Amino acid sequence: MEKPRIAEVIAVEGRYDKNALAQVVDAAIIELGGFGVFNDRQKLLLLRRLAQTMGLVIFTDPDGAGFVIRNHLKGAIPQGRVLHAYVPDVYGKEKRKRVGGKEGKLGVEGMPPEVLLTALRRAGATFLDEQAPCRDKPITKADLMEKGLVGAGSAEKRAALIRELELPEHLSANALLEVLNLLMTREAFLRTEPGEFSKQA
Repeated sequence: MEKPRIAEVIAVEGRYDKNALAQVVDAAIIELGGFGVFNDRQKLLLLRRLAQTMGLVIFTDPDGAGFVIRNHLKGAIPQGRVLHAYVPDVYGKEKRKRVGGKEGKLGVEGMPPEVLLTALRRAGATFLDEQAPCRDKPITKADLMEKGLVGAGSAEKRAALIRELELPEHLSANALLEVLNLLMTREAFLRTEPGEFSKQA
């Protein structure tokens, strides 16, 4: 089967993540080198340029370290088209490792191909052989507030929605808003009841 072609460059933490994605999609994939990217000025300059010219998908692991890297890049690449791909929290260890990670979650390299493709679609990556869906008015922070997903006492509801949509637990309210806008229309969001969001996504 032919691999789908992705227009944007995909940035992953390390070489095993790159290998896993390269088997699933035809795309330019860059290794960040884990926390090494924090001190690599040349790589950050390259990532900024790629975000402005081709678009960039940041695809890190769902653990705390992955979110530290992701958040650093959010601040370091302020302009251009930057998308965020998330894999769900799945507990276990990769085959090549003798012991699992600190949080016990599988990283990008441990995910099945269909999960990686779903994550890229949800991020809004451009699949060159497919027609992009048309979007109208976006879901807003006020819409989240109306559903009780932000504001006082919202953490539990938000955590339940994150679990339902199989997103990583470290997702912030702003990141959740981005993902929801990629997954569904505002109209679908407003009419959907808790527990039924996965049917819309």
